[in-house]
Amino acid sequence: MSGNWKIAAVSIASIVLITVNLYLIEKKESKVERTVFVENWTKVKKDTITDTIQTNGVIKPVEEYDIYFDAKKNDFKKFLVKEGDSITAGSLLFEYTATELDALKASLEAEKTAAEGEMAGIEEYIGKLRSYQGTVTSEPEAAIDESVEKNLNIDITTSSSDLIESNIEQEMYKQELEKNRLDEKVKMLDAKLSSIEEQSSAIVTTSEADGVVKNINKNLDNPIISIVSTNMAIEGYFSGEEMKKAEVGMTIKASSSDSKKALKGTIGRIHSYPAEEPSLKKDNRFPFQALIEPEGEETEPPLVGSKVNLTVITNEKAGVPSIPIEAVQYQKHPYIYKLTNKGHVDKHYITKGLKAEGKQEIIKGPSVDDVILLKPNVAVKNHSYFITPIQFEKVKARTYKKFTSREKVRYLLLGILEK
Repeated sequence: MSGNWKIAAVSIASIVLITVNLYLIEKKESKVERTVFVENWTKVKKDTITDTIQTNGVIKPVEEYDIYFDAKKNDFKKFLVKEGDSITAGSLLFEYTATELDALKASLEAEKTAAEGEMAGIEEYIGKLRSYQGTVTSEPEAAIDESVEKNLNIDITTSSSDLIESNIEQEMYKQELEKNRLDEKVKMLDAKLSSIEEQSSAIVTTSEADGVVKNINKNLDNPIISIVSTNMAIEGYFSGEEMKKAEVGMTIKASSSDSKKALKGTIGRIHSYPAEEPSLKKDNRFPFQALIEPEGEETEPPLVGSKVNLTVITNEKAGVPSIPIEAVQYQKHPYIYKLTNKGHVDKHYITKGLKAEGKQEIIKGPSVDDVILLKPNVAVKNHSYFITPIQFEKVKARTYKKFTSREKVRYLLLGILEK
């Protein structure tokens, strides 16, 4: 008898359970009707989003210098360098004779005198800067030389002493650089004048920069010598779409099969006119040059002609709220679904920021660590309840033992009824 009673009790319980479930499912506006099964979700993360241009390039010298020879007024004598030679500023390139040697000597001497005069003027100006620098703190109201005040390009009467001192330091640094350049020019002119003195019938042409002799035209057609710089750059082309994003000064990273170490640098030059005449049949290509940062004397320079894969960083934001792009929905305005602690799926409109690498920056919307729904498989009603699959790896027996008997029954029934 007891066995039949158990069977009857189980049957009645099953019927009641099925009836209750059917009622909840069919009941209008019931929780079951508005429950969303959430299988994929993620958190709003603090992340770095980097927008880039991916393109190709080739390693080439930064600059090429052409040396010309006037065959109408001069007679060529001989070359003093060979193709492939490494040279420095002031290196002798070739000899020639000139009928107007005295006039040339006078011209060089005048040029040297002018350069020395400029150097003297710079030294005097630097002296004024140092003199005024010493009075900035101790005598703020001290008179300032008109040329100093004009070149500092700041309002002396309203600027702080720190700002004035900073501008003075920058101005002195700039003038020292100009003085060094003029000093090198004087040395070069001295070399030419010395050569004229020693060889009254011959004149030498010297290099104005460091580099490598790329080409020598033995037919004396101009340019008679071409010199390329030892500093390397990356040259390539941007498409029309890439041109809308690219700017001079942007950071670049490059990799090559010819080099184990990645190259870094910045965009140095972008041509605003296409490499070829614009045509309806061809896409426009805009030449650019990226300057490579030196890695130190121990590092071997990149090989000329090496092909590189180039990444141009057009925009980068660090430590911003970020979500996967597929989590963003659209209905006039972008929005996402946030999973609340109370078991609801709530719609939240967002203000988007930078989008790249499959990530979307959130300027306005949910905060970091908020849980959001990834792209759902079905339409979601705002403020719906949600359920998620059991993650068995996170279910621990010791946690279950902490529940009271009443909590065990309650959560069991909730799980059955919600499902």
